[in-house]
Amino acid sequence: MTQLNQTDRDTFVRLLGGIFEHSPWVAEAAFAQRPFRDVEHLHHAMCAAVSAAPPDQRLALIQAHPDLAGKAAVAGALTEASSREQSGAGLDRLSPEDFARFHALNNAYRSRFGFPFIIAVRGYTAAGILNEFERRLNNRVEDEEAEALTQIERIALFRVHDTVVHDARGNTTSPETQKRS
Repeated sequence: MTQLNQTDRDTFVRLLGGIFEHSPWVAEAAFAQRPFRDVEHLHHAMCAAVSAAPPDQRLALIQAHPDLAGKAAVAGALTEASSREQSGAGLDRLSPEDFARFHALNNAYRSRFGFPFIIAVRGYTAAGILNEFERRLNNRVEDEEAEALTQIERIALFRVHDTVVHDARGNTTSPETQKRS
């Protein structure tokens, strides 16, 4: 974490601005909390920034997420992280029937809640995600908004761990620092 803690604000935001989908304001807010002891401390500071944000900014964060197996995925317009995550869950290899089911559930979910269905897909199969989709469609709007933010925090934890790498000596370095060594 030493190298990350010593970066300037612009570098910090450039390295971590994508942890929360299309929301570099989270990294900007967390920057002031340096120094970070470890990845979990950094993640906690970023989540605290989200919690402290006004409701409309939190809703914008939720709405910044793409539909699962949606138009952005088909068009190749996902962020690198979202593409990797959806691919890891097999969402890039759906049968036509499953793709149609995702499309229908995306539409039903957006219609009911006004924002995309969000789930930290690591560890899920497409079938498991579809089950969660259907289960969560029965939630109340306020409960589902809270669940979406919880899932975003889980996604962010995975992304922080992916972005900040531990070397063999137990030091934490950013990908940018590793490229220089």
